[in-house]
This record gives sequence, C-alpha cells and structure tokens, in this order.
Amino acid sequence: MTSPPPSSPPSAPPSSESPVSPPESSLLDLAPVIPVVVVEDVADAVPLARALVAGGLPAIEVTLRTPAALEAIRAITDEVPEALVGAGTVISPRNVTDVLEAGARFLVSPGWTDVLLDAMKASGLPFLPGVSTTSEVVALLERGVREMKFFPAGAAGGTAYLKSLAGPLPQARFCPTGGIGPANAPEYLALPNVGCVGGTWMLPEDAVAAKDWTRVETLAREAAGLRR
Repeated sequence: MTSPPPSSPPSAPPSSESPVSPPESSLLDLAPVIPVVVVEDVADAVPLARALVAGGLPAIEVTLRTPAALEAIRAITDEVPEALVGAGTVISPRNVTDVLEAGARFLVSPGWTDVLLDAMKASGLPFLPGVSTTSEVVALLERGVREMKFFPAGAAGGTAYLKSLAGPLPQARFCPTGGIGPANAPEYLALPNVGCVGGTWMLPEDAVAAKDWTRVETLAREAAGLRR
C-alpha cells in the first residue's frame, strides 16, 4: 500500500506580521509551555516553528545538541518573525556568543557557573539558568536572578520539591523541564512559583520524521490550553 503524503506545513505568515520582541515582563508568562526542540534537519526548522506558533506556543527553545541548531535558530529568526526563538543547552560563553550571532532572543542553560552567568547577563537577553538544589537557587538570588530553569525536574524532586521551596524562597520562579508531559504538566503549573514548563511531547519523533506539522500544531494547541 502506498503511504499517504505528509501533511502540508502551516501557511507562511503575512509579510506585515511584526517580530515578537523579548518580553518586558517575564519569559515565563508568554505561554504555559516552552517547547524544547532538537533540530536534526535544518529544513524542518521553519515549518516546525510555524506549527508551534499556530498552536499558541510562541517561545521556542532550540537546543544546541545538533550541528543544525545554530542554522535552525537563524532560519526561524529570519522566516518566522512571530516566534520568539531562544537557545537551550547553553553551557559556555562561546555558546552565548554563537547564539547571539544566530539571532537567539533568549537563553536557557541546564546549569550555571559564575563565568556562564556573567556571559548570559552581558548578552542583554532574557535567560533561565538551570538549578536543581536549594543552594543553587539561593546563589542565583544573591546574584539578582529570580527566574530559573528547574532541571531535571522529575529526577530532582518534581512538584514536591518545588512546593517546598515556595515557603522560604517565594521570590524565585521556575520553568521546570525534564520528565514533564501532558499528564503531569497541570500539577506543575498549579504551583505558585511555576510560570511555565518546558517539554517535548508536542514534537513526537514520528510526527517530525513524517513532517506531520498538522499533528504538531494540534499538540501545541492542546499544550497552550494548559494555562491554569
């Protein structure tokens, strides 16, 4: 039997569309979910981003895990102006420099050091340094950073851990990432110190491989509806 052709990508946005600016208030408040994207083929970057934005998820984290990542950030920045594309897996000052040149609009790291934090601050972009312990949270608060990535969320204690931080450290806000899907995302989003979550479930490998952008858009729309 002949396989059905892949669904067409969402149509390109009108040329009058204005680029999304980095948020003046909080990156954590743009949408309930920040899609965490691993781009293997640069050709997928633009239709994938259009599908996510059409589904209501404008902030897109492209991880620096593949050789295609920087070119994917460039392509989305150039061709999907209504997306706010950021770089994930930022682990060095060189990464910061590279993604700035590629057009990234925010930065996300799985952890942080003083050197990396200084580079992210100097970039002028919104950023989410990664934490998994109370001491790391306190250290960032001392440096004037209140918004953080909690990673790996599931392995580091999940909702129970974040709930325990809300009492002594109410000024810290988090984007939990790692081990989060549509079933448990609402539990995280119900916490007062969680602004959004990061996840990959709206980008199933089989859908991306088949270039089924309609399915990606549908899953993105369901994720966008999780706002508490």
